[in-house]
Formats: sequence, C-alpha cells, structure tokens
Amino acid sequence: AAAQALGLQAGMPGRAADIVIGEAKVVALLDSLGYADAAAEPREVIVDHADKSVRPDIRIRAGAVARLGNVTVEGGERTRSGFVRKLAPWRRGDIYSPGKLAKFERRLTDTGVYDSASASLGAGENGVHPVIVKLVDRPPRTIELGAAFSTTAGAGFYASAAMGGSSLGAYSTIEGSGVDAKWIHYNLLGVADTATVTARLYDIQQVLDLELDLPDWRRPDQILKTGLVGLNERTPAYDDTGVGLRASVERHWSKTTYVSVGAYIDYVSLSEKDAINPEGTPVGEKLNLVIPTAILAGVLDRSNDALDPTQGWRAQLRFEPTFVTGTRQVGYLKALGQVTGYLPLGARAQTVLAGRIELGSIVGGAIPAVPADRRFYSGGGGSVRGYAYQGVGPRLADNTPEGGLSLAEASVELRHNLSAQWGVAAFVDVGTVSLSQIPDFKAVSYGAGVGVRYNLGFGPIRLDVATPLNPRRGDAPVQVYVSIGQSF
Repeated sequence: AAAQALGLQAGMPGRAADIVIGEAKVVALLDSLGYADAAAEPREVIVDHADKSVRPDIRIRAGAVARLGNVTVEGGERTRSGFVRKLAPWRRGDIYSPGKLAKFERRLTDTGVYDSASASLGAGENGVHPVIVKLVDRPPRTIELGAAFSTTAGAGFYASAAMGGSSLGAYSTIEGSGVDAKWIHYNLLGVADTATVTARLYDIQQVLDLELDLPDWRRPDQILKTGLVGLNERTPAYDDTGVGLRASVERHWSKTTYVSVGAYIDYVSLSEKDAINPEGTPVGEKLNLVIPTAILAGVLDRSNDALDPTQGWRAQLRFEPTFVTGTRQVGYLKALGQVTGYLPLGARAQTVLAGRIELGSIVGGAIPAVPADRRFYSGGGGSVRGYAYQGVGPRLADNTPEGGLSLAEASVELRHNLSAQWGVAAFVDVGTVSLSQIPDFKAVSYGAGVGVRYNLGFGPIRLDVATPLNPRRGDAPVQVYVSIGQSF
C-alpha cells in the first residue's frame, strides 16, 4: 500500500517534487491506516549524471498501530464530560483513524455552543492513546434583534418565509410592520442544549415562543426539539389567538439534510372573517378548537450553500395528519412538497438560473370544515412576489381571502453578480390556490420583478420589487420585499 501511494515507477521522469510529494503521501496513508506515529526519516537520493538516473532511498518509520482510549475533556466548563464522551464514534480499543477524530470534532461543533472544539491523541501506553478534547465555550447568551416595515400603499418589507401553512406548533413569519427579538441561552443543562425565547410584535402577528433543543439526544446526530408558543394573528383572511405545545425529533445526516417526526397540539380561538359569498350565503363564525397534529417531514439538500446557493438542488416533503375537535370536527391530511434547483452559467458561476416548484394538498377535508388558519394561502415574498400576503387564491364577495385545499407555485429567477458585493436578479413567479384537493389552475396569478443583492459575507441581503401581471380588484401595483438570503 505504501509503495502504491508513493507513485514512483522506474522509467518515469526523476523530479524532486514527485519524490517529496510521494513521501508525504506514504506518511498520510499510514496515518489513515492507524499508524499515528508514522514519520519520514532523512531520505537519500542519488543523482547519477553518467547514466542520467535518479535513485531515491525513502525511509519511513511506521511505528505501532495506535488504538483509541478514553476521552479526556479540557475546557468547556459548562459541559458535562459524560455528554462529550458519548459522542465519540468509536469504542475503547478501536484502531485510530483521523476520520474518526474529525467526525468527533464535527459532532461537537455542530451543536453550536462552542467557539472551537478539537480532538487529538495523547501519549499512549501499550499502543492505546487517550483522546484529548479541548473545548472553548461561546458566550453563554446572545440577543438578536430585527424589524420590518410595510406601508398602506401596498409596498411591504418582507421578513422571512417558511414552507407550510400557519399553525401554532410551527408558525411562519408574515408580512407587516413591527419588531422581533430572540434571547438565546447556550448549554443551560450542560448537554450542549440551546434555549431560545422569541418575541414578535407586528401589526399582523404577535408571538411569544419558547424552544429547547437537545442535540445528540439518545444517539449522535439526533435533535430533540420541544416548544411552547402563544400567538395572536390579525390577517386579511382570519383572526387567530391561541397557545400550542410541540415536540419533534430530527435525525440529521448533515446540517441541512434530515428527517423529522413529531407532533403538536394547539388550542385556538379562531374568527373566520364575516362576508357574503357569491351565492349569498353568510360565511364566518367564532370557533374554539383543539387541534392535535402529527408531523413527518424531510429535507434533502444537495446545494452548495444554505443562504446563497449557486449549484445543486433541494427537496422538501411535509405530511401533517390532523384532527380538529371542539366547535368544529374534521380530520384530514395536509401534504406539501417543494423542489428547488440551481444551475450555474459560466465557470465562475457569476450568473445562476434558479427554479422552484411547490405543490400542496389537503386530503379528506372540505371548505369551510377545514379551519381558515389551516388552509393554503399564497402571495408575498416567499411565494408569488407582486402580491400581498394571502393575495393569491379565491376570495369572498368582500375581497376577503378564502384560502384553499390545494396549492401550486413555481418561480424562475436569473441572478447575476456584478461584483464581489453587488448583484442583481430578475424573476417571474406564478401561483394558484384552489378550493379542490387538486389544483385546477382556473385562476393563476403571475408576478414579475427585479431585485438587488448585497453580499454580507455569510449571505446576501435582498431587495425585490415586483408587480402583479394580472391583478384583481384590491391588488396594489407594486410590492417591495427585503430579507436576508435568497428568496429560495
């Protein structure tokens, strides 16, 4: 194996660089095979100008195979040492490999509670080496602040968007004016946990949320998430007040590729907007509901960046079996899926063609049996730009959004970097919300616009200006959206 890694054969050109590089390859190979003490000893190379030959004599001291022993933790005063030891991807006596130490370090850094984490071999005895882990804690607390603004003329500054419908168990940010703040405490329990308190005060939505995340719960690369939320919404389609409990387990293969299984239960007081539908039937009532929901979700991410992808693709699926009881009783399955792709144009990916398709359906329910806050809505910075929040889809006679049982959206965006900091984009979004369980595409809304991107180093901040191409009564001519990260 060492001779093969060396890569030197009789008759090939005798280059000094090839000899030095080959020697380093042998040492690296031996290290990967468990010979942690492998090292190159002084080499002897004879260059014979008479016969124009180079004869290298390379000497490698392999040493003994190293085996992994106990884990010793240095630093990380807020962390329980037993938690760290459980993350080691080996058993005592296993043969050493640098990949195992690298995986150990990744598990520690992925928790997000350390400024740095390193693992190295200590002095061995009888071929067994202890592993020394050095941890540097990040500050125990951080505070994050944010704000957004919208005008009554129809131009709104968009904060962020999440895939899926509105719910207390997994609420999504909506448009409006206001402020938000997060207080995050790291390693409160000594198991690399994260406790987050989120407060949002917007004209459309007010939220107080508490979440506790336990990484590597019961096994490595598995996160237990629990939360409690109180929410009050005043949207064009409904008014919603309630509290919710949630819990889920995420099994991760990378930071952005995972499967999640969980449930949440909400108690809501819901007012569906009073209006008269085209048939002249009164619509709207006050509902007090208890809504338990199971969740099965998965994300497969093959893109090259979380906030500013230039190549690859992503796929997301989410299933929510739901039972509604109280003033109204109904059971249904809500399913949502999305695929996005990124195609670089040119060797340096200065121009990127991005696309998105999203489909959703509520099976087993009907309108108005499915509560208004659980239906599909479209329109806004995360869906069909050019339209206001909930601005796409069926409306009642007074222009109130009705929501639907199915959703179909698609977007195409051309992004071009003018420099290292500045970029521009042009896009077209289409979407429809239908009262049937399968999109009927009888009323499709189109939006188009342009945007500016400024690179913050970790990702872009974007400003998009869009207009509806087939507006209806009440649609503003222009919408403006500002957020961090690309639209998809």
